Amino acid sequence: MAFESARLATPDDLNDIEWIGDAALAPMPEARGGPVFSSFEIGFQSPADRASAAIPDQRCVVGEFDGIVFGYAIFTVELRDTGEKLGRLFDFAVYPDAQGVGIGEAMMDLVVADLISRGCVGVDAWALPGDRATKNFFETFGLKARLLTAHRAF
Repeated sequence: MAFESARLATPDDLNDIEWIGDAALAPMPEARGGPVFSSFEIGFQSPADRASAAIPDQRCVVGEFDGIVFGYAIFTVELRDTGEKLGRLFDFAVYPDAQGVGIGEAMMDLVVADLISRGCVGVDAWALPGDRATKNFFETFGLKARLLTAHRAF
């Protein structure tokens, strides 16, 4: 019986994270808001480089189906001026052909549980304008829009 699961990432997962990230992010330059998001929010590091920096602090998880890695998430904990902690989900990707089987849900469950255990009062995640599937996915975990960023290119 096939099943999905999530676990903390290890350095052995970096090659999988790279190809999953490349595949998941490939359409981003064509998406509304994608080019600016790619360069300013994500930056120019590769998915494996971003994950490598997060693994030592246990801020990267992978999602698996039957033990094969098909997704990854990178997150952090930020301290607000009030002293409260806020989780920030930076990368969240599931290989496009593996979406819809529960891999993302398993990763999100693990990320949320981890952030709660770290004392966070909430979690922020990004979805590009018009990316209804990502928005709907996050809403199933109780995330709601709290800020819209408007942009004008020159």
